[in-house]
Amino acid sequence: MTENRLIELEIKAAYQDDLLQTLNDIIATQQQQIDRLERAYKTIHERVDSLASKSPEESLPNHELPPHY
Repeated sequence: MTENRLIELEIKAAYQDDLLQTLNDIIATQQQQIDRLERAYKTIHERVDSLASKSPEESLPNHELPPHY
């Protein structure tokens, strides 16, 4: 194997290592975003469930009751 060929392979390996690290960073960032979205979804879901279990009179403040009440 010639020296130039060895240098080319080392350069390719270095680029691949850099690409792998970049992709790893992107995946870690996306996982953090997914975790935040899951927590927000859980909070919203719990809030909707608590509102659904209340009667209409309990879920609306007095000033927001429909006129037919």
